[in-house]
Amino acid sequence: MDVLLGIGTRKGMWFARSRDGRASWELTGPHYPVDGVKALTIDTRGPSPRVLAGVVNEHFGTTVVTSTDLGQTWHEPEQAPIAFPEDADAALQGIWQLAQGPVDQPDVVYAGVEPHGLFRSDDGGKSFELVRGLWEHPHRKQWMPGGGGACLHTVIPHPTDANRVTVGISAGGVYRTADGGQTWEPGNTGIQAVFLPEDQRYPEFGQCVHKLAINPSRPDRYFLQNHHGVYRSEDDARSWQSIAGGLPDDFGFPMVVHPHRPEVIYNFPLVSSEFRFPPAGRCRVYRSEDAGDTWTALSTGLPEDGYWAAVMRDAMCTDDADPAGVYFGSRTGEVWCTPDEGEHWQLVAQHLPDVLCVRAAVV
Repeated sequence: MDVLLGIGTRKGMWFARSRDGRASWELTGPHYPVDGVKALTIDTRGPSPRVLAGVVNEHFGTTVVTSTDLGQTWHEPEQAPIAFPEDADAALQGIWQLAQGPVDQPDVVYAGVEPHGLFRSDDGGKSFELVRGLWEHPHRKQWMPGGGGACLHTVIPHPTDANRVTVGISAGGVYRTADGGQTWEPGNTGIQAVFLPEDQRYPEFGQCVHKLAINPSRPDRYFLQNHHGVYRSEDDARSWQSIAGGLPDDFGFPMVVHPHRPEVIYNFPLVSSEFRFPPAGRCRVYRSEDAGDTWTALSTGLPEDGYWAAVMRDAMCTDDADPAGVYFGSRTGEVWCTPDEGEHWQLVAQHLPDVLCVRAAVV
């Protein structure tokens, strides 16, 4: 089995490749070593894999680069493919998410950006258009920036209905469309906004969602990591119930669903919004095998004590093999892998810059 792991950091990209079932890894990079990379995807919908990455250069701005040879060489367009139109009165500050469309639409790619915007490409990422229905939503001007910025960080196209897309916005909440992006409705019932006064903690919108996830085989069930709060929805992201019981804390960033078992999810808890460390300084991934009703700490091979690094919202992922590999990268530049769905962990890379995102695929 040949697995490619893409690692986006605050200063460039690296790629780790395993050709022996994740027993060993070959690391290459850095690519774009002075650019920040918050978003990348390994697109396997076409006849050969293709990597897309959103890179941000402090001097030259933001663009999307592509590779058709698994990161060996790169194509950078002469003109940035994502830009707000003049009448939007906004300037692109960063790309937070690159998400593939449904399998039967191999040229569709979505980009979630800062400030709070969604773009769609119908030509495989060569050009993008602003999704006006969300940008012109009456709530948008009331969305506040989260701690990381005014970002639309999660885009989940429905796997079988091209008209349905769900997004996560910090700090706007969950929004859903069923008509191809023309109209959007909030889906935040039951999500608590702990930073608001007690009698206002369940607003229609304004929640600081950190991450959303689904399994394509059960697309009406969603999981969510909030700014304090871990939730499950059984009604297509309309309403939410807490599944934080059994976790040591309810703050964190990533939320990952197993690629084949829709009841299995992974989470990396942190102490709180003030103290963004793993509880007790112990590196632990938590797994639920019953959709969040109960949780198990996974730690074999991970640092036992004195571990104070956080894991960001897109810095945890799975590949699509069976058994699935699970990966996470830390803000102190370590990348970890489990080849057996969490039972044992091994170090893939260390001493990298601050890891912002990881993405894996069988190639």
